Amino acid sequence: MLRAAAARMMMSADEIPTLGQLYRLQKMGPSLLGPFSHGTSAYNDRIGIIRGDITTLAVDAIVNAANSSLLGGGGVDGAIHRAAGRELLAECRTLDGCDTGCSKITNAYRLPCKKVIHAVGPVYSDLYPQRCETALRGCYQSALQLAVQNGLKTIAFSAISTGIYGYPSYDAATVACSTVKSFLGTEDGIKLDKVVFVTFEEKDVRVYNNLLPRFFPPEDAPYSDSDDATEEQIIEAEATASKLPSVPQTDPSDAEHAQKKQRQDGAD
Repeated sequence: MLRAAAARMMMSADEIPTLGQLYRLQKMGPSLLGPFSHGTSAYNDRIGIIRGDITTLAVDAIVNAANSSLLGGGGVDGAIHRAAGRELLAECRTLDGCDTGCSKITNAYRLPCKKVIHAVGPVYSDLYPQRCETALRGCYQSALQLAVQNGLKTIAFSAISTGIYGYPSYDAATVACSTVKSFLGTEDGIKLDKVVFVTFEEKDVRVYNNLLPRFFPPEDAPYSDSDDATEEQIIEAEATASKLPSVPQTDPSDAEHAQKKQRQDGAD
């Protein structure tokens, strides 16, 4: 019961660790493959990563991996609709659906976030990988743009299309990281304080632990001569990343405060 209650605890944007914090705490390190040549450490304190339930995050906006009807479904989509309540479904009925590769925004109702951005990812096809990549990139780009247009400062992404839509996790995360990195370098991107990647399944955890240090490396990481990697190198790097310590749930100062409070309560 205690574990279930902890899993439902609300988490603010400030409590979600950034890459900069994780590097300083040595909870994450450089990729074994080295950073991409186009990687940058400039956004490390604006990129967050956490494994958990996206419906518990008290950020300005969470991004739902929606279907084209916007009327709910399985996985993250269903979880968000259940947590938000019937009001979300009622508002979504007024939106007339959404095209693949695009996003629409609604209120969040019973969720702790302010808004929900519904992004419709592609169903992956081996026959049309480029078309799928373009659509997935459109999801991230349009969601980021909607956040800025609505004056939102913090946004959290689920792993769009990597569930029943079958998009390979490594390829999907590559699109996600590259799109976010490019957007943060624009005039609109400056308006965002934090972009959070939320993972849940182990396969996505391993991939993001491997890719984030390549797109957003530690400041002193040596850069790779090539952005290409063999399948064996990727598997090895993912295996190493899977052994990393758990991502901290609070900032170091918060953890210290909690420990002091526990000692004080025990003394009463």
